[in-house]
Order: sequence, then structure tokens, then C-alpha cells
Amino acid sequence: MSNNKMSSMEKLCGLTFILVALAFDWSACSHLPTHRIDYPEDALTLNERFFNDVRALIKRRIKENAALQELHMDNENGVGVGGGGSGSNSNEFATNYERSSDGAGGEDSASRSVVTPPPLVPTPVLVENWPTESHSFGQVTAVSIDPQGNPVIFHRADRYWDANTFNDSNIFYLIEYGPIKEKTIYVLDPKTGAIKSGWGEDMFYMPHGLTIDVHGNYWITDVAMHQAFKFKPFDNQPLLTIGKRFKPGSSLNHLCKPTSIAVATTGEFFIADGYCNSRILKFNAAGHILRTIPQPPEFLSLQVPHGITLLEHLDLLCIADRENMRVVCPKAGLKSSQGEGQPAATIQEPDLGRVFGVAAYGDIVYAVNGPTSMLPVRGFTIDPRSETIIGHWGEFKNPHSIAVCVNGSALYVTEIGTNHQTNKVWKYVLV
Repeated sequence: MSNNKMSSMEKLCGLTFILVALAFDWSACSHLPTHRIDYPEDALTLNERFFNDVRALIKRRIKENAALQELHMDNENGVGVGGGGSGSNSNEFATNYERSSDGAGGEDSASRSVVTPPPLVPTPVLVENWPTESHSFGQVTAVSIDPQGNPVIFHRADRYWDANTFNDSNIFYLIEYGPIKEKTIYVLDPKTGAIKSGWGEDMFYMPHGLTIDVHGNYWITDVAMHQAFKFKPFDNQPLLTIGKRFKPGSSLNHLCKPTSIAVATTGEFFIADGYCNSRILKFNAAGHILRTIPQPPEFLSLQVPHGITLLEHLDLLCIADRENMRVVCPKAGLKSSQGEGQPAATIQEPDLGRVFGVAAYGDIVYAVNGPTSMLPVRGFTIDPRSETIIGHWGEFKNPHSIAVCVNGSALYVTEIGTNHQTNKVWKYVLV
């Protein structure tokens, strides 16, 4: 090759490098060879390696620019990016450049790892004109949902709990009146709210809690009888009874005005006991006591645990700690006894007030508070992992219970009042 020919080719290469540097930032070309290159004589292959490098550089810069543009758009849309955050809402960009071992310009590759942001939390939206027909329920103290997706309510018919219902020793005054004559449990149509079936007459004295497990068993508490029961549907003989009939007490064999029950898929169950003892009792599937929450030396002071719900995948039992005006979630001990009974999350914010009911769906807890002189009565969406209230919804007078369908299709809230117009069942859809 003559010196003149080589000089012309070098000039061509140099001009091309200048154009590339102006378009793509010379600093990005630092990996390209800067020494004199002895190109082959064949005109077809004269600049092959050089243009391989240029093509690789252009591809790299196009990918980088596209990534930066998307990153900029994410910033404008409020998506957190990189840095020292948790990464749950961040996009991380990683670019890996490789050259072939023989020094030729290989295909550069850009790998991008995107952390998927958490899904939007479902918000309850009221279903207007549900139920489509009015009902004359008594105080609707509880709602649960059976395996078929039907809402099931527990009500007191003509019974009311007032200052004359119990004496100072928590003995029920009205035993001589006998059990409630009417059906106390009604299965409702989820579409219309119409009554599909009912049972529970001549069985209960002062209904309070109702939970239906994954097998369709009914778990019920009666504060007058100081007992908790497990029933098959429409059966008036309990499969299991906890507590002594009309005998309040604080021993492990007694209950005192129990409020609520939560049942795990393992068969273990928890009873919120309740108005007098302010404790949680944990049992195995056969009904044998396993422990209390709290128990010494655990430091967890409850004041009327009024409702409970399980987040099994997080191993949490979340409690509507009513008079402490909070939701507290100790470890349930379903997966491991390590940390069992210890509070893993506490949600206590100024607008929460007295919490009456809690219901879990996924990682979220939905709750309702009760009437006070100052705070609005409404529903709350709670994230126990961050220990924060992340949403408010609804408007109520005196809510008492809440339940969510397993598939998240609907949420129900019941209210207690002084007549059938204030004893209500509300339906919400989660959107």
C-alpha cells in the first residue's frame, strides 16, 4: 500500500470518527482503538472492523437514549427511580458492553432490569340500591361470606344490649326470657340482597360474632352465653363449644363476652375474648388451647379486642383493639413459633378512632370505626407492612362488622341501630 493511499484512508477514517463523536459524544467511544490500524489491502474489507465498531457504538447509544427517555417519562409520572430507596417503585438500568476477544467490534448488548411496582390497592365503592328490597333485621352484629360467595348475616332480632342486659359480674339478666325465637342467621343473595335461607332460631341469646371458614363451617360467639361455637350450616347441634354456658370467667376454660373468631386454613382458630378479659385465645383444630395473646412476659395490652382477621401468608393476626383505638397485628405463629404473639405491626393514627371491625384481603386490611363525638365514622384501607392508613371510604352511623369475599369481588359492612331502618347491610365492590 502506498503512503498516499494510506493517507487518504486515514483521512476518511478520521473524518468518520469526528462525525460520530459530534453525534454521539466522544467520551462514549473510549473503548474504540485509538492507535494506527493496519487495514487489509482488499477494498471490500478495508474498513470492515472499523465500521463494526461504529455500528456497535450507534446501537449502544440508541439503546441508552431510549432508556434515558423512558426514565425521564417515569420521573414525570411520579415513578421513583433508583438510588437508595427500597426499589419497589424504581426502574434500574444496567448496560453491559462486551467486545470480542480478538479485538473485533462485537455486538454490544444492553440489559435492562425493571422492578415491577406493587399493584394498585382495591378501593371499596358503594353499590347503590343494594339490597333491592328492604329487610326488618334486628341489630346486625356480624357478616361473613360462605364458600359460594353469599353474604351471611347474624342479627339479634328483637334483642338489644343496653345498661340492663348484664349485672356487674357480667351475668346475663335475661336468661329467663329464653333464646331468640326468630331466625338469627340469614344467607343473602349477593346480587340482590334477597334472603335465600335462614336458621338459628331458639339457639342464641345475644349474638355477636360470625365467621365462616373455607369448609363452610359457621363459627359463632354469643356474649350472653359467654361461649363460642362451631356449627355445620343449618345444624342446631354444635361440633365444638368453647366456654361455660352463662358462666363468665378468666380461666383458660372460660370466656367472658367473646366477640370474634378467626380460623386458619390449618384448622387452628383464634377467639377474641373480648369485653372482659381483653385477650386472644389460640386453639388447635381439635379445640385444645395452645396459648393466649398476650401471655407473660409479652408486652401487649389489649382493651376490648372487638374483631380479628388473619393474613396467613404474612403470619399475622390483626386485631381491632377498640378502646386503644388502633389495629395491632401480632405474629400468629402459624408458620413458626418465633416471635409468636409479639406485635409485628401497629396502626394508630389520629383519625382512626375506636376500631370495631377488620377484614383482610391480600396484604391489605379493611376496617371500620365506631361513632365518637369528633371523628367521622367511615372505612379505612390499611397496609400493615408500612403501618399506615392508605385510604378512606364510606360513611356510616354505627358500623359493627366487615367482611371481604375471598376473591375480592365484594366487601360488606353491617350496622347496628335502634330500628330496622338503622340496622343495615352495605355492599361495596373493590375497584
